[in-house]
Amino acid sequence: MDVFFYFVPGLIMAGALFMAYRVVRRSLQIRSAWNSGLTAQARCLRSYTTVSGGHGDTSVHTTLHHVYEFTARDGRVVRFEEEGGPGTRVEGDLVTVHYAEGAQVVATAHAPGRVGQAAAAIGVLAFLGVVVVFCVGFMVTYSQVFDGYGLGFDEDPGGTVDTVVVDGVTITP
Repeated sequence: MDVFFYFVPGLIMAGALFMAYRVVRRSLQIRSAWNSGLTAQARCLRSYTTVSGGHGDTSVHTTLHHVYEFTARDGRVVRFEEEGGPGTRVEGDLVTVHYAEGAQVVATAHAPGRVGQAAAAIGVLAFLGVVVVFCVGFMVTYSQVFDGYGLGFDEDPGGTVDTVVVDGVTITP
């Protein structure tokens, strides 16, 4: 039974740390695209929305996606999808994209906004940090309070109680 109280918080921590990795990775990719100085004209090929939530009494969250295509400086045709962007952007619109070359081209159609992007990343990382700290605190507290020894019982290997300590008084049956 103790494994449950370590496995579930450990699983939550692993998920939070993976999400933190993804946030930092995407933030660095966008920053590299903005800092590269490379821009191109891209065409919006498609825009669509995804909907999540709405079960029972939960709220509905709608995310707008755009699919762009452009030709990089080396002649490669690059197609990428990005969340967000203005709702007025429709299929066929031309937009300026910032991109970084490499084995895999990283691109964004978002205008450079380093302060806003950094603030969003820091906010998400702070929340995920609180989740990890809570899970660690829960596991430490569980191990100290509910380990069988922290309750004042001294058990022998046979499982019988030899002594009980109540408010500092030792009672022997």
